[in-house]
Amino acid sequence: MDAVLALYQSQPFWLWLVIGCLILAIEAASGTEWLLWPAVSAGIVAIITLLAPNMGLPIEVVIFAVLTLATTLASRRLIRRVNPDGPDINDRARSLIGARAEVTHPFVDGRGRVTVSGSEWLADVEGDAPPVGGSVTVEAVDGSRLRVKP
Repeated sequence: MDAVLALYQSQPFWLWLVIGCLILAIEAASGTEWLLWPAVSAGIVAIITLLAPNMGLPIEVVIFAVLTLATTLASRRLIRRVNPDGPDINDRARSLIGARAEVTHPFVDGRGRVTVSGSEWLADVEGDAPPVGGSVTVEAVDGSRLRVKP
């Protein structure tokens, strides 16, 4: 601990840069995107401490906290603007809603199998069961099951 304090007192830039790199490494390993902005904020604090090395740890921590909040909130607004609340093209299940499917196995007690987008899925239907080879529309996705209607 004394070595960390000695490093901070002599070169606060390096300590903040190491903190930013560690947070960025954890982000790269987890891929959550939640730690990207604290890593960027630590890098900005490192640059600030390079320009003003005698601010003191409490002020630097406050700057880090404020920057982390500001960059995180700004990124949330940016993500909403760039990626509006439409269906996520990477969410295959949501992209199936509204798609046409072909019945491949007969429905018994409202359960059967359909093929949609080249894959076979378990499906549930309410009411009249369509015949094998018939066409249905996907209404919803519930885990590994599709809810379809004739």
